[in-house]
Amino acid sequence: MKSLHIASNPALEFINSSPILDIHHPDIQRLVQIRGWRELSPYARIGAIYDFVRDELAFGYNASDDLPASRVLADGIGQCNTKGTLFMALLRAVGIPCRIHGFTIDKALQRGAITGVAYQLAPPSILHSWVEVLFEDRWVRLEGFILDKPYLSALQAEFADVEGSFCGFGVATTSLQSPMVDWRGQDTFIQKEGINQDFGVYDTPDAFYQAHGVNLSGIKRWLYMHVIRHWMNRNVDNIRQGQVRPSKRHVQPPTQAGKHLGAHL
Repeated sequence: MKSLHIASNPALEFINSSPILDIHHPDIQRLVQIRGWRELSPYARIGAIYDFVRDELAFGYNASDDLPASRVLADGIGQCNTKGTLFMALLRAVGIPCRIHGFTIDKALQRGAITGVAYQLAPPSILHSWVEVLFEDRWVRLEGFILDKPYLSALQAEFADVEGSFCGFGVATTSLQSPMVDWRGQDTFIQKEGINQDFGVYDTPDAFYQAHGVNLSGIKRWLYMHVIRHWMNRNVDNIRQGQVRPSKRHVQPPTQAGKHLGAHL
């Protein structure tokens, strides 16, 4: 077996486990072993895990943002925060240092993916994050793993007439038809243009959620966990199958706040 090639002098906190990054969970370790990710070069290791999280976990809404990685894996779906948790856990499990960068995004970018009562209950700004990976002595910002290829392809087909900026259905990008979502050793983005507040970087998701909480609380949280998210996931599945109702065919440019901040990230 090849030895792990970790970027030079990574801080220990960037490869440690945590309650949310439960990298030693049997299901996490079993997946890593079966896929043979430890045998790959660092570049290929990151890419293989990136593709797994992006495409083998469908875009969808979990019960909460702060689930442990093993629960996200068991769910088989995820959004920005939960997919990011699993991505980080798998990276750390194979010795790749990584950290989380926290934000909020304008909820307008979720319009279409989230509809009706669910959209009304969502806060104006939604907790968001991407993962930063230490690769070749620099931090690479990775956000493009949020939407699985079938979902994104369905949007691109539905909105084939949109050549530039697009905001909606879980997307906020300057190019819907050619977004930067493939791992090539560089930054990837799919929601960056909707960012309206920057919370900075954290060693773990645990620290991020301890500082900023989760998106909903009280009765709204209960309704979301037990009822509303299931409506949302059915809607997302319909979109993935190319079933976008005319009433939900809504597109707008990225918000001014997102454009202003996104340009500087």
